[in-house]
Amino acid sequence: MPATPPASGLHPRLPTPLQPVADPRFEVRGVRLLLKRDDRIHPDLPGNKYRKLVLNLDEARAAGHATLLTFGGAYSNHLRATAAAGRLLGFGTVGVVRGDELAGRPLNPSLAQCAADGMRLHFVDRSTYRQKRDPIVLAELRRATATQDAYVIPEGGSNALAVHGCTALGEELRGRTDVAAVACGTGGTLAGLAAGLSPGQRALGIPVLKGGFLGSEIQGLQRAAFGAPGDNWTLDERFHCGGYARTTGELTAFADDFEDRHGLPVERVYVAKLLFALTALSEEGAFAPGTTVAAVITGTPTQ
Repeated sequence: MPATPPASGLHPRLPTPLQPVADPRFEVRGVRLLLKRDDRIHPDLPGNKYRKLVLNLDEARAAGHATLLTFGGAYSNHLRATAAAGRLLGFGTVGVVRGDELAGRPLNPSLAQCAADGMRLHFVDRSTYRQKRDPIVLAELRRATATQDAYVIPEGGSNALAVHGCTALGEELRGRTDVAAVACGTGGTLAGLAAGLSPGQRALGIPVLKGGFLGSEIQGLQRAAFGAPGDNWTLDERFHCGGYARTTGELTAFADDFEDRHGLPVERVYVAKLLFALTALSEEGAFAPGTTVAAVITGTPTQ
């Protein structure tokens, strides 16, 4: 399978820029901070969303599917990216949304954008949503949404094809950094990023959800993609700030300060936690003097 995916008519900007950042909290420790600007990869499919979707989109087209079926929460960037891809490439899209209490309510801006891009939204209760990978539950969801012939993309876009798509991210960082760090939701980006790095480089994941389940998910994704999990990645689970989309006053103050220092709008669900974690780790002395750390910027506040 090719490490660099074909464009599928989406015209991405590849490779994405690698931006040095002068930050005294790193420099005082002898650590060099780089920002891997994957937020610039595509205006409608930023960052890891493009990388995770592109091979799935190619597979869907090659297999003759006209519709994509996928899953996400009410503020899911993955749902928005899939809807945009459908609009750009001519697929129908259906999004199964967690939370049946949202049905009949005005759509939030994220779901409104999905609908504007042509996605048909189907709201389900949280219990059903948790069981969406069960074959019986999935079959019932297909019947309920009339998507028996649709191509299924899992929540967050993370599957073996997504992992292969994300290996290009690691390959773009070969010889450019010692540590490649990324915020993690479903783990697919980290699984591919780590596989694309050169020997001696390592990947660091910062989960934005609590629960301690992500390590086994990443191992499973790498096993599905490559036959066995790799050993060049680690997770630091201390920086989820209470869970997905949760925040603290300290995190908000940090993100505001980082924006002021560096003129970079900081996305708050993923990127803020990543940069906060790396700053804390640098101040703890977790990176040896002379280390280069690349933070993967996967989105901006407007996305």
